[in-house]
Amino acid sequence: MVVWYVIPTIRSELAKELLKLGMKQKEISELLDITQPAVSQYISDKRGHGIKLNDPIMEMIQQFALDLNEGRANQTDIIPRTCQICKMIKTEDIMCQLHKEKDNIPSDCSACLSSDMDCGT
Repeated sequence: MVVWYVIPTIRSELAKELLKLGMKQKEISELLDITQPAVSQYISDKRGHGIKLNDPIMEMIQQFALDLNEGRANQTDIIPRTCQICKMIKTEDIMCQLHKEKDNIPSDCSACLSSDMDCGT
């Protein structure tokens, strides 16, 4: 779930925020260590649009984009900050909803809440 839905959604929203801040697609691709076509797909919602993120999570992504753009964060911060956002997604029940939707998990499942799994980045 994290690899197929959560991380691409985070990358998509991060790429969009960096673009809004004036970065070019090539700069974003180099910063995120992904291809420029991947950035284009994230920005155009051809990739990474499977989850609706709530306002607190979007604020985390926006702040991360601002930190990257203004030099308060760099490439070495991408994995830990992405994991931090993944953990927030897990606490906001978004992961459970996605899991139930994509895997036909019973409504009484509590695996996401009882698991202490890392985000997998």
